[in-house]
Amino acid sequence: MDWILSLFSVHSSVQTVIVISLIVALGLGLGRLKVMGISLGIAFVFFVGILAGHVGLSVDDQTLDFIETFGLAMFVYCLGLHVGPNFFGSFLHEGKALNLWSLAVIAVGTLLALILIPITGVSLPNMVGLLCGATTNTPALGAATQALEHLGISNGSAALATAVTYPLGVVGVIFAMVLIRKFFVKPNDLEVKSSDDDNHTYIAQFNVINPAMDGKTIMQIVQMSHLHFIISRIWRDGEVIVPLADTVIRTNDSLLVVTTKTDDDAVALLFGQQEKKDWNREKIDWNAIDSNVESRVCVVTHRGLNGKRLGELHMRQLYGVNVSRVIRGDIKLLASHSLRLQYGDRVTIVGKREDVDSAEHFFGNSVKTLEEPNIGSIFLGIILGLAVGTIPIAIPGMSSSVRLGIAGGPILMGIIVGALGPRMHFISYTTRSASLMLRKLGLSLYLACLGLDAGTDFLETVVRPEGLTWIGIGFVLTIVPVLLIGLIALRTKKFDFGTICGILCGSMANPMALGYADDTIKGDTPSISYATVYPLGMFVRVIIAQMLIMFFV
Repeated sequence: MDWILSLFSVHSSVQTVIVISLIVALGLGLGRLKVMGISLGIAFVFFVGILAGHVGLSVDDQTLDFIETFGLAMFVYCLGLHVGPNFFGSFLHEGKALNLWSLAVIAVGTLLALILIPITGVSLPNMVGLLCGATTNTPALGAATQALEHLGISNGSAALATAVTYPLGVVGVIFAMVLIRKFFVKPNDLEVKSSDDDNHTYIAQFNVINPAMDGKTIMQIVQMSHLHFIISRIWRDGEVIVPLADTVIRTNDSLLVVTTKTDDDAVALLFGQQEKKDWNREKIDWNAIDSNVESRVCVVTHRGLNGKRLGELHMRQLYGVNVSRVIRGDIKLLASHSLRLQYGDRVTIVGKREDVDSAEHFFGNSVKTLEEPNIGSIFLGIILGLAVGTIPIAIPGMSSSVRLGIAGGPILMGIIVGALGPRMHFISYTTRSASLMLRKLGLSLYLACLGLDAGTDFLETVVRPEGLTWIGIGFVLTIVPVLLIGLIALRTKKFDFGTICGILCGSMANPMALGYADDTIKGDTPSISYATVYPLGMFVRVIIAQMLIMFFV
């Protein structure tokens, strides 16, 4: 019997693995249980960790800190890597609006903290600690304590205030999202309302009746029109032609054109007449249209093509095929000459069978190769992210520098690698299942360690004379800004509920609440909006924590 007890009580590497694994397994299992139709998902790991710490389970402090840091770094880096390919497009379209809503949450929470100081009698340093805990932002606490040390003020109570309010800071965001969804969210609010459609292509058939097009090559037409379109097939006198750059267009030709929805009307004016046939419906058998031309989807697994522009490959001249569309994740992109290929892209090629076979070999099309995750590149990205997180950023007027920390650095590096990696010929592709597993693993480890650490002295801290008051204030600082801004954003009808949840989680620097949102909401909108607002939100909170100390103490 003693040997069983030693597995949980005697500090060792084996004991650490057993305790953390037990917390994760129980948390994930209990997180699936629904009470009144509500389940906490992966966030329940945090509460099981608190319970384990409260009943006396513990692991070596340095090992605990290592696992917590490693888990958080892996989660945020893989999250940034996942949303990176679409991040800048989303940022340019909706990023400004998303960050404004995030800053509104931060502003309301900060003003509320200042208002509560004279009402509750809590000192400013302690209120800053409560605000850092309520927003689960330890980098902000670090900045505040540095500012307090510079002023010669003890920072022990501020750190204690953060420790008391941190657990309910996690719960508060989740609780607010549950309340909003239970009482205010309508079914249509769960539908994605993003203005950036996942399908950036539109297929249409045009009959050439414009006499100005007669006798011109496809290259001449493209150069004179400046429209974005690709002609994948030409029907002429009952025969099908695979068009090349020097193919001459004739009057009465029927063209199958891949373009964008916005350019569709202009292309119709260019050629003259559009057929009413719907070429954009699902499950079209493209190979049944004619027997002489084949359409095939090939996966880019040839590493040398990563980051190459389609125009540099000269597919028409060298292989006699057209690349009409590129599918990246769930997004369909027009195969323009300037489009950079990424490892794992699925390209649609059209041509004669023997030409398509040659082009397929050129792209690689080895699905088995994609099943092997690039673990080395992931660890390299984490190293670079942690290095970026330690870079001191000097802010004029502040005595101490600001750092992005172990959360901000990796997520920023993940976004950069995911978005710009192909241009640097850096292989960052990870399958959806592998990416999801790494994110879940990292977040589970982080939550387990965070809960275990918080649960050790949680009850003793709560029963202190000021403990319950601090918890109440912290809970108000968490839930009021999230509820207020969340409801206002929902009423504007501009964003779906998933996007709003990502804004709220990112503005509160709360990856645990994001885990709950991802588990309970379909699609990637929570993760995308979270990654969009998180870097700026965390940076602003760090600056605000120092400013409150320096200007109001």
